[in-house]
Amino acid sequence: MKKILIISSICLFVLSCASVRVNYDYEKTTDFNAYTTYNYYGTMDMGMSELDSARLLDALDLGLQAKGLSLSDAPDFLINIKSSEFQESQRNNVGVGVGGGGGSVGGGISIGIPVGQAKINREIVFEFVDENKSGLFWQAISESAYHPNATPQARETQFKAIVAKVLAAYPPNSKK
Repeated sequence: MKKILIISSICLFVLSCASVRVNYDYEKTTDFNAYTTYNYYGTMDMGMSELDSARLLDALDLGLQAKGLSLSDAPDFLINIKSSEFQESQRNNVGVGVGGGGGSVGGGISIGIPVGQAKINREIVFEFVDENKSGLFWQAISESAYHPNATPQARETQFKAIVAKVLAAYPPNSKK
C-alpha cells in the first residue's frame, strides 16, 4: 500500500511539472535588487475559487520567501494575478470520406469525427508592479492543464509546480 502511494505521488508530481509552460517579459532597465518586499493588490479578482486562490497565494509566498523576498504592509512592489480557463482545440480526428466519379462527373463527402475529450487549460498571469516608479516591471504567463475534478492535494501540487516554474526566471539575469 505504501509503495502504491509513493508511486502515485511521484507520477502526479511528474505529470503536473511536465505540463507547465511559461512565457516571461520584463523591463530591462529594472534594478531587481531594489525589490525586497511585496504584497498583493487588495482588489485582485484571480478568476478561480477561494480555495484555489489561497493555495496559489500560499505557494507563491513560499516561492518568493525562498528567493529572499518578504511580505510587507509597506511593499516595494505589488503583485496582480489573473487567470482564465480555455478549451484546447480538438486535434485528434477520424476522417470518413465517400467519393465517386466517372464520365466527367465527380463528388465527395468528408466528415471529421473528434476522438477523445478536449483538454481544458488554465492560463495564469503574474504581474509585478512598482506603482511608485516604473509600473509593470516583470510578468510571467503560465499555461498548464486544468483538471476541475482534481483532489485538493493534486491542486496544491499543481500550483506549487506552476509557481516553481514561474519563479525560476525571477529575477532575470540574476548573479546568485
